[in-house]
Amino acid sequence: MKKLVIGILAHVDAGKTTLSESLLYLSGKIGRLGRVDNKDAYLDTYELERARGITIFSKQAMFEIGETQITLLDTPGHVDFSAEMERTLQVLDYAILVISGADGVQGHTTTLWRLLHTYRIPVFLFINKMDQNGTDKDKLMKELKKQLDDGCIEFGQVETEDFYDQLAMCEEIMMETFLATGHIETSQIKRAVTERKVFPCFFGSALKLEGVEQFMQGIVKYVMIPSYPYQFGAKIFKVARDEQGNRLTYMKLTGGRLKVKDVLTNSIWKEKVNQIRIYSGQKFEAVNEIEAGSVCSVTGLSQARPGEGLGIEEASDNPVLEPVLSYQIILPQGCDPRVMLPKLRQIEEEEPELHIVWDEQLQEIQAQIMGEVQIEILQSLIQSRFDVSVAFDEGRIVYKETIANVVEGVGHFEPLRHYAEVHLILTPGEPGSGLQFGAECSEDSLSKSWQRLILSHLEEKAHKGVLTGSAITDMKITLVSGRAHNKHTDGGDFREATYRAVRQGLKEAKSILLEPFYAFQLELPAKMVGRAMTDIEKMYGTCEISETNGETVVLVGSAPVVTMRNYQKEVMAYTKGLGRLFCSLKGYEPCHNAEEVIENTGYDSERDLANPTGSVFCAHGSGFLVEWDAVKDYMHVESYLQQKDSSIETAPNQASYTEERWISLEEIDQIINNTFYANQGKKSAWKTRKTARDSYYEPVTYVREKENKEEYLLVDGYNIIHAWPELKELADDNMDGARMKLIDTLSNYQGIRKCQIIVVFDAYRVQGHFEEAIDYYNIHLVYTREAQTADQYIEKFAYDNQKKYNITVATSDGLQQIIIRGAGGALLSARELKVEIEGANERLKQEYQEVKGIDRNYLVDALSPAAKQQMKEIVNKNDQ
Repeated sequence: MKKLVIGILAHVDAGKTTLSESLLYLSGKIGRLGRVDNKDAYLDTYELERARGITIFSKQAMFEIGETQITLLDTPGHVDFSAEMERTLQVLDYAILVISGADGVQGHTTTLWRLLHTYRIPVFLFINKMDQNGTDKDKLMKELKKQLDDGCIEFGQVETEDFYDQLAMCEEIMMETFLATGHIETSQIKRAVTERKVFPCFFGSALKLEGVEQFMQGIVKYVMIPSYPYQFGAKIFKVARDEQGNRLTYMKLTGGRLKVKDVLTNSIWKEKVNQIRIYSGQKFEAVNEIEAGSVCSVTGLSQARPGEGLGIEEASDNPVLEPVLSYQIILPQGCDPRVMLPKLRQIEEEEPELHIVWDEQLQEIQAQIMGEVQIEILQSLIQSRFDVSVAFDEGRIVYKETIANVVEGVGHFEPLRHYAEVHLILTPGEPGSGLQFGAECSEDSLSKSWQRLILSHLEEKAHKGVLTGSAITDMKITLVSGRAHNKHTDGGDFREATYRAVRQGLKEAKSILLEPFYAFQLELPAKMVGRAMTDIEKMYGTCEISETNGETVVLVGSAPVVTMRNYQKEVMAYTKGLGRLFCSLKGYEPCHNAEEVIENTGYDSERDLANPTGSVFCAHGSGFLVEWDAVKDYMHVESYLQQKDSSIETAPNQASYTEERWISLEEIDQIINNTFYANQGKKSAWKTRKTARDSYYEPVTYVREKENKEEYLLVDGYNIIHAWPELKELADDNMDGARMKLIDTLSNYQGIRKCQIIVVFDAYRVQGHFEEAIDYYNIHLVYTREAQTADQYIEKFAYDNQKKYNITVATSDGLQQIIIRGAGGALLSARELKVEIEGANERLKQEYQEVKGIDRNYLVDALSPAAKQQMKEIVNKNDQ
């Protein structure tokens, strides 16, 4: 049977649960329609949900339409439970977006639309409540096209010319088909829906079952059933507990099969599946095996977390929506917070919108949540599960911090018998980009294992800013350099150095305090719009009139969460219940009253002992502390930013090769002499030192013998690509194209030069890659094995074959030039290689032009005058 996973999303009160009931009823899954107001909806299984009439937890139901088995995932509609909805998006094949025909596109609807766009999920729209007075289908369609997408098309008018005409405007291929045949094939519409170029819209009333049957048939007709690989893969999207307290891990299989007693792992943990359950509402069916495309819950996994990928599936990115409010959880008298904390962690792993934070200094538990509705839910969960009655304080805003400039953070940790130094580049990121980590560090500075360890330390901790101690965000932290000691470095040393490098960089940077902003939509009578705009201005927000019909005005804009938290009550009061405010989290922006917040927080970054800004150095057998502003005076590794700045300073006549750093032969000789003899003892000081040329290069008398050796030219492929401007520009868009252009250029050059050319490309980052040698026409290509750089391959080849061949290496890597020169090889910089190739091409062109310009030899020119006269007479005689 065909399998499909569909999620149903909506703004609160749009009728999402009612539509779910209608789908289940018409498919024959349930015998009678449940209702939210009757508290008997099939998917609202929790007492809290039935009491409040809202969906709080995502749940699933199974039903069939024809030969298609659909797993319907019902998600919360209230904005406070958006994170619960967002994690469900990770496993959907398609989504149903329910919109109230009476209200149109609301604030949270646009948030849902942005999330569906982010996760690239195809969408079917059901415009509900069309039985209510005042609903206008044409007006709603215009609103959908304007506020959501031009691809929103009504599918109730299927197979009319106007329908095909609208579809044709969505894609060029459908346009060509329509112009040629006058209609569009169903297969083309399916593909356009799957590629999010078309969004089918259906109108009806879920409560009265109007239009729902047509909607169901439309879904089955216009979806493409996904195909899955044979290799096992699964995406975990939810953790919950059943009535007996068993931990349930919800996942969707994205490849292969899963059986009871199979062992699952994500490389960190490894656990066995005890039971596989297929839930539908409150009931479940235990099965021994499931196949790809199915959604199930399993028992036996105690360490799995939402967002993790198993098998071939990769882990998901962090959720887009995050908590913006923080409340202290006030425990009853005699309740130990350290005993309560592990219990709250159980609820935290089930509720992604809830973050439990333990403040060591204040000795208190804080809950970061999306909105105030969650407080009641959380209180009820704690009471029912642990029989503990908790309270909450008045709450405060969750601030964040970022930076405005690029800085280099340095951390050093060197107490006695320990050693580690880390250099990080902190770069401002785009708003909403979060934290990103990367490495651009040479293995000559730090081995790959140390680099991986540092990156894991960067990711394992929520790093604090230096203004208020809030979490940092919207920046990229890149490992660029560092140093370890052969004997005295262990993993803990790099943890300390990494944390200190982040803090030292933040102290140097220009920090910015960020606060959460709401995007809002305010509907109110026209005569009160002046009052509303004045309020929004006082709240440090911005707004504009989106639409008006003379009686009602719609304002849209954004404002800080802290100023707009309780504005809903004011709107209800001064509009006498006629106004409606819809808010959705817009993201973080610079704080409107940063100085006031920083002063009230009273955070002193240099007194935060758990997050030190300074570093520890060692002298005379003992460690000593260096403050953050003096760390760079003591650091052992040269500043990365200073090196980069100096490397781009070039002489005026070198403007065309700004990236190339070339070392002269005299400098290389000097470096070899200095380094080769640096470790000689005093007893050899009387010896006459030879130059590098005398020590490593063969005497002049052997030049003739050298010329008889076969010549080899070794080219460091990626070094040349990044050194030649035209290849570098091409590589920024298409590295394969740049690589092939270099290969073809060298192939042509070999035809002129007549030497053996080996082009070496790095593949050291490709896991499990073996050394690969390929013949490309008249040259040789080498792709190095895993953990081997092109430098290492070239150095080894030059060392092993220096007596056998005349070897020339083309590279602009200064260190590699020194090593090759020391091994007796000749050098060409990237610039010299380019000049040599261009010169060879020019010589070949000139030779061709010379050959082409020579006059042709004719037979008549070689005849004697008498013979010419005789032939002329013969020709004349024939003409007569």
